[in-house]
Amino acid sequence: MRDGLKFVPDWERPTKAVLDKFLSAYARPAKTVLIGMSFGGYFAPRAAAFEERGDGVVAFDTCFDFEEAARPIFKAVVASPMSVKDPAIAWAYRNALWTMGCTTPEEVQHKFGDYKLAPVAARIKQDVLILAGEADHFIPFHQTAQFEKSLVNARSVTTRIFDRPSGGAEHCQCGATNLVYAALFDWLIDKFGG
Repeated sequence: MRDGLKFVPDWERPTKAVLDKFLSAYARPAKTVLIGMSFGGYFAPRAAAFEERGDGVVAFDTCFDFEEAARPIFKAVVASPMSVKDPAIAWAYRNALWTMGCTTPEEVQHKFGDYKLAPVAARIKQDVLILAGEADHFIPFHQTAQFEKSLVNARSVTTRIFDRPSGGAEHCQCGATNLVYAALFDWLIDKFGG
């Protein structure tokens, strides 16, 4: 990471710093929407739970409990260090070590325990858009329903599930990104005007 910075679970801190810096140089926009993709499906909602200057938050895909999502990869690495030869596992493992500032799979797994939205989701008061693929290979699909249920104080919650026939069933709808942007822009227009 640039300048040795690593991910932190309390993502509202860097979000606040970015917003403060932006607003010190520019006029406040009419609306501000936090958008998180992949692991950002944790980061954007987490920031929204504490940052009241946001009017909306978008998570695609859902990342309600990152420890649960990452568990299979790190179990594989601990059980068989040779599994790191698998390109998908190798990338996920090395990226986690780097972004978390860790040296062992056990240390990463422990740190991932802090990346859960359950303790803070009720604090989210903005309009929320959740986009999820029914065949996401990384984030367990049931996390979408868990996240949805926990948003008890959100102004509104819109969930869009993409299935296999649509082409958007995979993680972050990588098979049909045009679907994500169509859903996102439709939601933005509906919630905040054109």
